[in-house]
Amino acid sequence: MKANLSGNSIINTYAINNYSKLKLSLFFLPLFFLVAVVLFLYKHDALNTENYILIQKDCFLFINSKLSQFPNTIYNLTQLGDCLISFSLLTLFIICAPKIWESLLSASLVSCVFSTILKKLFAVPRPALAFDNSPFFIIGKTLCGNNSLPSGHSITIFTTFTVLLFSFMPKKLDYKILWIFFIITTAFSLALTRVGIGAHYPLDVFIGGIFGFISGLLGIFITRKYKIWDWISNKKYYPVFIVLFLICCISLIIRITHENLIIYYFSIASLVVSLYKITTVYVKK
Repeated sequence: MKANLSGNSIINTYAINNYSKLKLSLFFLPLFFLVAVVLFLYKHDALNTENYILIQKDCFLFINSKLSQFPNTIYNLTQLGDCLISFSLLTLFIICAPKIWESLLSASLVSCVFSTILKKLFAVPRPALAFDNSPFFIIGKTLCGNNSLPSGHSITIFTTFTVLLFSFMPKKLDYKILWIFFIITTAFSLALTRVGIGAHYPLDVFIGGIFGFISGLLGIFITRKYKIWDWISNKKYYPVFIVLFLICCISLIIRITHENLIIYYFSIASLVVSLYKITTVYVKK
């Protein structure tokens, strides 16, 4: 019983074994896509803010009009790009697979650096600023800053899904292909909700996804080389997580009072289960 709740659980061991097999050549794919995006923008004379927005206008309006037909669904799904939501849904892994959380924390710090620096570097105005004379749908709060590129939510989504992608990568080739297809498709669909709610352009999402994938990989490689998060699996630190889980629950309850979204209830439910599990393990130590 103890083995299933410790850092040596089957899930944790499986993730560790998968991480050990990863090679640096995996970075070639996202770098290829980044170069492809730059060449595409260069070809269309869109390496400046004005044309970057202009060449995406029709695509943005089309995707926005289609996805906005399901406002409640996409507004709930887009919350998965919020660390509070995505992390809350994954809290049980702290107990049964701490290595996943070690990689996720390292990856999230990298993604935060990418998002902060790139948004300030490019300073692209949001659709609400750029298309003020063009009708499109905005769901939720209107975002009007000059921080559209890249999409932070997309970076978070792809960072999280990349860690999960390699954590649970199947061994058989046919299952591996299906798993990769499922993860990438799901992550990209969730990221596209940022266009659906009128917060980002399509390339913001695509570029954010690339940097999210890079962040996820870097998080895994950093954790594999440096043992900075090993304390996560140590039960004596569980009270720290218990307090954090309670704070997250309170934060979500406050959010519910402002926006009664079903995704918040799922997050709270996950936190409550994790809180019960981690408290039980700590008391029985």
